[in-house]
Amino acid sequence: MEKIPFVKKEQLEAICARYPTPFHLYDEAGIRATARAVREAFAWNPGFREHFAVKATPTPQILDILREEGCGVDCSSLTELMMSERCGFQGEEIMFSSNDTPAEEFVKAAQLGAIINLDDYTHIDFLQKTIGYIPETISCRFNPGGVFQLGESKEGFQVMDSPGDAKYGFTRLQLFDGFKKLKALGARHFGLHAFLASNTISNDYYPALAGQLFRLAVELERETGCDIDFINLSGGVGVDYRPEQPANDIYAIGEGVRQQYEAILVPAGMGDVRILTEMGRYMLASHGCLVTRAIHAKHTYKEYIGVDACAANLMRPAMYGAYHHITVMGKEDWPCDHKYDVVGSLCENNDKFAIDRMLPRIDTGDLLVMHDTGAHGFSMGYNYNGRLRSAELLLQEDGDVRMIRRAETPEDYFATLIWDRD
Repeated sequence: MEKIPFVKKEQLEAICARYPTPFHLYDEAGIRATARAVREAFAWNPGFREHFAVKATPTPQILDILREEGCGVDCSSLTELMMSERCGFQGEEIMFSSNDTPAEEFVKAAQLGAIINLDDYTHIDFLQKTIGYIPETISCRFNPGGVFQLGESKEGFQVMDSPGDAKYGFTRLQLFDGFKKLKALGARHFGLHAFLASNTISNDYYPALAGQLFRLAVELERETGCDIDFINLSGGVGVDYRPEQPANDIYAIGEGVRQQYEAILVPAGMGDVRILTEMGRYMLASHGCLVTRAIHAKHTYKEYIGVDACAANLMRPAMYGAYHHITVMGKEDWPCDHKYDVVGSLCENNDKFAIDRMLPRIDTGDLLVMHDTGAHGFSMGYNYNGRLRSAELLLQEDGDVRMIRRAETPEDYFATLIWDRD
């Protein structure tokens, strides 16, 4: 099976004539379509809002598109808060979900009127000491511990993760005590948040998570008397990185959450609870790609294709062994009868975009598209070996392409250095 790039070879060659490879390219039409589909899938909940996880793609023009489509943002650092503010997000359009949080970040979140999502029981006192009060609207992140297992899904595989090994969130006991303490300190409206599994390819994950959180919310409201204003299902909805994987159906997911809502919250008199999400990967991954060019072919114990991108441009394969599909532009119909390691130039042997990948014959100069890099692609870049981060380009709905972040230069790399030289 083959993934189809959202850009054609001739169009890409024209782009490369203006902007040298490597670069990340984003598809505006696809981004808007996904944002609208998510909104429609949860339209049954009047208070629904998707808070895009800024860490996935922290680029102002991308955030602008999502803001125009009615999304808020989820921030996890001071600079993400500052970027969101500059993009026009304000008040409860901003969720601040952080951990091991420095004081100045809570101060900025409070100044913006963001919804603060506390990660730990001890942060209650820390927040009050830092900003001088507890906000009337506050959220807490829940970690149930143990292992989350969805079991055999309709797609025929299991979803498993280990919340008990994660550094995030309140225990159940801490959550009940935390709500009571926050209420005593002035909080009036409460949110509940949890993230139990990453990159799930299953329409059952969100409904299963929702069921857990909805039942917990009913118990919390009854025992603590706290007004549960919203429940944030966080992220975890994945994309089909491999062409043989089934894509998630956001409409089926939204309907599954609705059924849990009607079965659990409505009978408990909690039919006004707002549903929030904070998807990054689902919103952006499939609408971005890394474009790179083959510059070397090496024939030793294996066949290597060297490209002008490296793990500094896309570190997921090196860090996680993650799969990103590769299209050799212009050779989509050629047989995949060559086995290659597709590699970058870093002085690390894990700088490999693909290992033993069956691909069409690749010639020097061929353009390669690495799919699904729109989230956690550019944003995880770094400067090891003095490699410079690439440009980001936006393919607009009208077919034009514009640069939305220029490539770094050596002067950028040297700008923070202090030279103690005569």
